[in-house]
Amino acid sequence: MTLVFVVCAYLLGSVSFAVLMSKAFGLPDPRTYGSNNPGATNVLRSGKKAAAVLTLLGDAAKGWLAVWLAQHFAPQDENYLVLVAAVVLAVFLGHVFPVFLRFKGGKGVATALGVLLALSGWLGLAALATWLLVARVFRYSSLAALSAAVGAPIYAMLLGLPREWVLASGIMSLLLVWRHKKNIRNLLAGKESKIGKKSEDQSADNA
Repeated sequence: MTLVFVVCAYLLGSVSFAVLMSKAFGLPDPRTYGSNNPGATNVLRSGKKAAAVLTLLGDAAKGWLAVWLAQHFAPQDENYLVLVAAVVLAVFLGHVFPVFLRFKGGKGVATALGVLLALSGWLGLAALATWLLVARVFRYSSLAALSAAVGAPIYAMLLGLPREWVLASGIMSLLLVWRHKKNIRNLLAGKESKIGKKSEDQSADNA
């Protein structure tokens, strides 16, 4: 039963809404332009805001749904907390390394937000508030994502979530930071693009 939830979560995470929405709106494959990243930010570069918004919502929703299903339908036994933690990581890894896209997926910010909202509404809102605050002050989407990622496991601890879920959120946060390694280099070099500013360097994709 545990394996079924984990596998289904990974497969759900592997569904790329960036690719699906691009096809639905008649747009080029997001893996062929910009940062070549199948995420909402890159879809936005196509000029279709509706496609980008739907991509963002879809990626967040699949993260939320996978965890919600595990929370409500998994056996409430001694392995329950571990199972939910495994599902958290499985759906996130599905987005980052999707089997349907030859394991080349997005960075996972939207999916991570959906996961956090499912674990705890307050946790998700705290991470979202961190993203919005940093983005507002510094105008760097990548820095906002990194700040929210670092804060997530801390917020989970402060909210008293089960240690298994805190650990899962911490691992997910580490993976998010790793996925933003190019953005980190750009930030340190002063080459990262600010929100709302067009740049020839299209590497600052965060979805």
